[in-house]
Amino acid sequence: MATEEDMFLRAKDRSYRGLTEDEDKKWSGPFYFIQAADPQLGLMKAWKMGDCDGGGDEWDDEVRLTRQLVQAVNRLQPRPRFMVLCGDLVHAMPGTPYREAQEKDLKAALKGMNPSIPLVFVSGNHDLGNTPTAQSVQQYRQGWGDDYFSFWVGDVLFLVLNSQFFFDGSACPELGEAQDAWLETQLQMATATPCRHLVVFQHIPLFLRSPDEDDDYFNLQRAVRERLIGRFQRAGVKAVFSGHYHRNAGASHDGLDMVVSSAVGCQLGTDPHGVRIVVVTGDRLVHRYHSLDQLSEKGVDEDLMNLLA
Repeated sequence: MATEEDMFLRAKDRSYRGLTEDEDKKWSGPFYFIQAADPQLGLMKAWKMGDCDGGGDEWDDEVRLTRQLVQAVNRLQPRPRFMVLCGDLVHAMPGTPYREAQEKDLKAALKGMNPSIPLVFVSGNHDLGNTPTAQSVQQYRQGWGDDYFSFWVGDVLFLVLNSQFFFDGSACPELGEAQDAWLETQLQMATATPCRHLVVFQHIPLFLRSPDEDDDYFNLQRAVRERLIGRFQRAGVKAVFSGHYHRNAGASHDGLDMVVSSAVGCQLGTDPHGVRIVVVTGDRLVHRYHSLDQLSEKGVDEDLMNLLA
């Protein structure tokens, strides 16, 4: 049986155990992964009650949905190379009631995942606080591993970023500066030694529909997003996958795909509870949102699976 460290603490020292350049750099053909976001245990009741600043004192529905996801993923053949959860793992903010219990119950649900499918965790605003502190970042790292790191699958480089440092890093500027320096090194490396694809995961989207849209709770501030878009495009980033919006959204901009996936947990729009299936071929990324019911009953769309042949 996999230990907690095997499942939840594989991201360490800015890499991911088992998916490093030395271990998994060679391209061996198309593969797919699952992008999930916002299980956010506790939000469904909080949203229903109109008290989203509270931690939510019930989360049975989110636990059920997470277990449904785990059971559906375990049945998939061929198996995905990994599943990434793009932030807001739980709803209760750091240091508030229900936080510890929500994290405990989420981990219990995720422990059902087949250990051959690595779980990659991305930090969200509810995981760190809207304005993260050195303490909240450290607490996250102790429970879920590094808040930013890189990993490899085939000849594809994936970068996991802490988007709260972009949104409001004012309480711990030195940590944000450290991530920025690390990110610059990663982007320069990708430019100097090109990989087949370069992909970014973060919780808050760069934008929802257009780089020119107004600043909003659900996107990064325009000056920040414009700087990041420029850096990503110069390095050849193919796509940025995020959550946070609890609805599906996104658009392409000059060769950069901004992909916003709705939630495993609470829906703020009309999308079903679900995840995104992403097929990586030699020359493109093809993705489609699947409801949890669809994934449970029918699996991954056949035309996506055909891309793996």
